Amino acid sequence: MSEKLQKVLARAGLGSRRELEQWIENGRIQVNGATAKLGDRVEAADQINVDGRPVRISSESETRRRVLVYNKPEGEICTRSDPEGRATVFSRLPRLKGERWIAIGRLDLNTSGLLMFTTDGELANKLMHPSTKVEREYAVRVQGTPSNEVLARLTDGVLLEDGMARFEDIVAGGGKGVNQWYYVVIREGRNREVRRLWESQGLQVSRLKRVRFASIFLPPELKAGSWIELGREEIEPLSKLGGVQNKRRPQQYGKKITEKEYKAVGRKRKNKRS
Repeated sequence: MSEKLQKVLARAGLGSRRELEQWIENGRIQVNGATAKLGDRVEAADQINVDGRPVRISSESETRRRVLVYNKPEGEICTRSDPEGRATVFSRLPRLKGERWIAIGRLDLNTSGLLMFTTDGELANKLMHPSTKVEREYAVRVQGTPSNEVLARLTDGVLLEDGMARFEDIVAGGGKGVNQWYYVVIREGRNREVRRLWESQGLQVSRLKRVRFASIFLPPELKAGSWIELGREEIEPLSKLGGVQNKRRPQQYGKKITEKEYKAVGRKRKNKRS
């Protein structure tokens, strides 16, 4: 059965679908000796080269899906390299052979917390796509105490320069003086969306940390700059959410967070927000 070329290459861990579509447009990919074009479909017997090098393709059921949770510190960028020499999140991840880590979304330079990576470009593409509407939860410290009217506007919807935006939920997290913490939930991954929503109401964000993506919480014991690899029980709900087929159990390369530990983190977060 044939599949779209970019889907097959994404599954092989070469990048996200969007990245690979750009590679195809740039003429970097050949199928059976001919330069590929957008819309091409391939089968298992086809010979695929990327930048002149052969790529082994496999079916969904043969490919092992790996997912990491990384605790991003402030000051790291989410690109693979930087001409200014700034630290990049990819420099701390375990090395791979024949695959590469693909970030599931991004965090800006001054945002810390949970960032996820996978070897499966198809899963990354589905979880990042706006239609999936994955919940992202942040702990945010703002300067000032917003009124109930401001909080209502932020959950009802605010018109930003790129369209309407809103928080799905806002829960007070405590604080002292002018610095107040809140837990907020959004279902989009627009650039600086959390900061821009607060700024639209005249409130400045002084700290921002992502603490949850879909069903995955940032483990409190995971230090900044460290990562853990998820096990099958954590990956399967993500696969289901993205609408991609579950794959065979991943090999464990890092510390495994059990379902019991994740539920404990979730209960702790829920109690703090209630």
